[in-house]
Amino acid sequence: MAIFFCDSSAVVNRYITETGSVWLEATIDPAQGNRVYVARITFVEVISAVTRREKGNHISTTDADNARLQFEQDYLNEFRKVEISEKLINRAANLAKKYALRSYDAVQLAAALETQAKRAARGLLPLTLLSADTDLNDAAIAENLTVDNPNNH
Repeated sequence: MAIFFCDSSAVVNRYITETGSVWLEATIDPAQGNRVYVARITFVEVISAVTRREKGNHISTTDADNARLQFEQDYLNEFRKVEISEKLINRAANLAKKYALRSYDAVQLAAALETQAKRAARGLLPLTLLSADTDLNDAAIAENLTVDNPNNH
């Protein structure tokens, strides 16, 4: 069993065919017994990303509807959600300042770091951050997280 924290850029790869989609689907397949954490804000970010691709005519309305429906089901049933607390927001603000991250990338990193810390405190396996965002990945590596980019597969 492997433990993953997926940011929105990785999650979208599961529902819209892009570079790394096949690898990501196999990697986070629930049938493998892997655990996948996401920040609560990922719900909004993925719905937005799919809709923007639809409105930009990069995917059809039918494909967008199917992607949103499948994601909503998986979000409810498969992903472990990390709540966005005041403490997490404060940490995200510090990470944004330290690494010049975009706001929600900082929230994603803070959520991954919080999840990692909670797991470490309980003596559990470390997680791997899955993200297609280079700036986020660089900051995560600087914070001693293991990172994998779906675009590299």
